[in-house]
Amino acid sequence: MRATLTYKAGDVRAGHGADPSGRATVILAIICVSYFMVILDNSIVFTGLPQIRSDMGFSETGLSWITNAYVLVFGGLLLLGARAGDLFGHRRVFVFSLALFSLTSLLVGAAQTQWWLIGARALQGIGAAVLAPSALSLLTRSFAEGRVRDRAMAAYSAVAGLGAAFGLVVGGLVADLVSWRAGFFLNVPVGVVMMVPALRFLPETERRQGRFDIAGAVLATLGSTALVLGIVDAADLGWTAVPTLVPLAAGVVMLGLFVRVERRAAQPIVPLRLFADRERTGAYLARMLYMGAMMGFFFFTAQFVQSVYHWTPLQAGLAFLPMTLVNFALAVQVPRLLERAARPLVLLTGVVLTTLGMAWLSRLDLHTPYLTGLALPMALIGAGQGLTLAPLTSSGVDGVAPADAGAGSGLVNTVHQIGSALSLSVLTAVAASVSTGHTAADIAARSGTALTGSTVLLALAVVTVLTLIVPARATHHERSL
Repeated sequence: MRATLTYKAGDVRAGHGADPSGRATVILAIICVSYFMVILDNSIVFTGLPQIRSDMGFSETGLSWITNAYVLVFGGLLLLGARAGDLFGHRRVFVFSLALFSLTSLLVGAAQTQWWLIGARALQGIGAAVLAPSALSLLTRSFAEGRVRDRAMAAYSAVAGLGAAFGLVVGGLVADLVSWRAGFFLNVPVGVVMMVPALRFLPETERRQGRFDIAGAVLATLGSTALVLGIVDAADLGWTAVPTLVPLAAGVVMLGLFVRVERRAAQPIVPLRLFADRERTGAYLARMLYMGAMMGFFFFTAQFVQSVYHWTPLQAGLAFLPMTLVNFALAVQVPRLLERAARPLVLLTGVVLTTLGMAWLSRLDLHTPYLTGLALPMALIGAGQGLTLAPLTSSGVDGVAPADAGAGSGLVNTVHQIGSALSLSVLTAVAASVSTGHTAADIAARSGTALTGSTVLLALAVVTVLTLIVPARATHHERSL
């Protein structure tokens, strides 16, 4: 059976067209559904945040740790998770991570205290850190570069965008009808069911000799966590306070040591040669900025509609449907667009549309109507995201040597998560400085301030695409002629 699986995956990689047995479709479905779980849990908590704050007494800045605990551990250990797939086989690691993610989702749903919830979210991040790069590595190994992979990547990216938005609807629905906890319990049966086809259909990859770069993983995780801690403390204590400056300085030092360790390590979790390609480096930076802006968008907009409009969690989730529907409609068309237009053009169009939508949305206040103030700009943001994620992901993984496939896919997801955590902490700190003395007015003003910050991040992403990705892609095209 293993030989057959490897052969079928090889057929797909070779670009021989559709797999007669439909195995390629099944492989893609398993990868997408599993990754959907990870992305869903990244956003399912947003519509439940007001309910969680009420149940457990979180402060405004403390509430951000429910998200940050997950994405920081997720991002910091992604590279180690990617390495695990290289050393032990991606299918084996993929199935193990499904089990771990399901178990820790159960712990999140059962949380009774603030620290239990934050700790369980961190443990859940470990499962996600192994699952996400294994899924992307299996995809890149199973589908050859070109049209076949573009279509698979479009499906993968559509799931990412759909999962983020759909998580808000699911989170709102279960919070309204049952409890915010129910959304996490849903992962348990889904994860268990997905293990069966994963064991049967996914091709096992060759196990490589090597070892883990534990020092690199620890420094990356602790360094990014220290930076976020310092930024979050700045919201409460000020930027010049000792409790703010100490973790910020520690974070900078540890990340500097991380780079030094990676230069000297025999088998680094981040081979620095991955940054030698200008397009790939641009894709990493643009993704960090883009996803950081989107994390702020979800975090603050979900609270705005519940606190200012006084909508239920379900209504808050449904409020994002304009974005979700447009996002999905365009994401599935990306392969066709890429056959007619250059990848950088599609990517640039997507980032510019997202920036325009975010700038429009950032004008919201206490009296902003939903249709013209939220729904229409969110549709524009959805259009931008639908066009952005697939070409951005492709630019981050194309050209990576097979030996670096795990590290390459892990790094794509790492910049995604670390960018989200760092940006959310900055946006939360900036927003917390705004105060009107009235709860609803505070949330409206803070949301507008944070979304303005998201607009700035997206503008920087546009500059990154124009200065790094577009010229690099043009150079690649000239060399291929």
